[in-house]
Amino acid sequence: MFIKIHKSYRDVVAICDNELLGKVFEESNNKAILEIKESFYKGDEVNEEKALEIIDFHSKEDATFNIVGKNSISLALKSGIISKDGIKKVKGIPFTLVLR
Repeated sequence: MFIKIHKSYRDVVAICDNELLGKVFEESNNKAILEIKESFYKGDEVNEEKALEIIDFHSKEDATFNIVGKNSISLALKSGIISKDGIKKVKGIPFTLVLR
């Protein structure tokens, strides 16, 4: 998966599954569009262990998270930063935002 840290007054941690990078998913009624932009998500390519370390560190630092993809969502659930309630889908692709 890719993880990119955007530095701001509060860090924004963008996490996505590799195969989704650069893709756009749109509901047929045009009410929902999910665009996985390389400029936002393409950071370091990391394994699950490293991703958990990054998530753990940044969750303690009051960061926000933008997470897309089955593997990335599964990892976020495992880490405890999200619950199943906050997961939405566009064209079957799960995503969530964590604003702390």
